[in-house]
Amino acid sequence: MDNEARITLRLPTDLHTWLVAEAKSARRSLNSEIVYRLEGERAAAETDSTSS
Repeated sequence: MDNEARITLRLPTDLHTWLVAEAKSARRSLNSEIVYRLEGERAAAETDSTSS
């Protein structure tokens, strides 16, 4: 990431707990886990929009 933006993110407690567990099992930080999942969703959305 060349440029970064800081945000405040409010999550339901159960979603936060799940993300922390997922990040730990993947040996990623919570921030890296969120970025990883968002980038995956963005790629999937871009693929869906180009295949239509």
